[in-house]
Amino acid sequence: MDDKLPAGLDLLWQRLDQPEPRTGLSLSRIVRAAVELADSGGLDAVSMARVAERLGFTTMSLYRHVKSKNELLLLMLNSVAALPAEMAEPAESCDDWRLGLERWCRAQWVMLRAHAWIVHLPITGPPITPNQLAWTDRALGTLRGTGLTESDKVGVVLLVANYMHTAARLTADLGEAASGESIAAYSGLLGALADERRFPALRTAIDAGAFDYPADTPEEERQFDYSFGLARILDGVAAFMNRGTPENERIRPEGGATASG
Repeated sequence: MDDKLPAGLDLLWQRLDQPEPRTGLSLSRIVRAAVELADSGGLDAVSMARVAERLGFTTMSLYRHVKSKNELLLLMLNSVAALPAEMAEPAESCDDWRLGLERWCRAQWVMLRAHAWIVHLPITGPPITPNQLAWTDRALGTLRGTGLTESDKVGVVLLVANYMHTAARLTADLGEAASGESIAAYSGLLGALADERRFPALRTAIDAGAFDYPADTPEEERQFDYSFGLARILDGVAAFMNRGTPENERIRPEGGATASG
């Protein structure tokens, strides 16, 4: 491995897969403890001192395994970004690129919701950890048979990934504000404030229930939904693929191809 890797990446690419000792302090135990702290209390709960306390060691002892908190954050991200079992191996082929990307996004959403602190990590550059690159590889694999150039495939994947990250951050930041009770209160407030003369289009949307959850939506599912925005993005990708293609050979926005002949 290149000795000139940025700080922290040498740990990811060389040491993290080494066998864990049965006793004592280890890199994997440090990372696991830090993830537990972040999952329960957010990034603000993570410090070298708190991780050491959780493990029953001194703060200085941690520095024999990880050089700084920034390196620890990088290790934490790689740890929780492990691919789910159904995506562990690269797909041989993907007949339906749209379905493949939708499945990829659902798996991303599960990960980002399980570890909401991910969206608040400082962005210091493009994905570079082993597990981040594995996610990128799987997304690119769904576009293998589309005819897009490699550059365009990367562009599509970055577009979708950025949208999912933004949607997950909005959900994390909204918190209780996205609950059914809070949304009902907001809708009621809008109804009281938006008169038809000053806000005619908004009033129409309010009266149509556009700001409410559907009545049959279970409380546990009442959260920001990324699916509408993703669908529109994928519609745009389908249109991009169809440029210059005869109408009878074009890909339908919802997936699949039109009948030819």
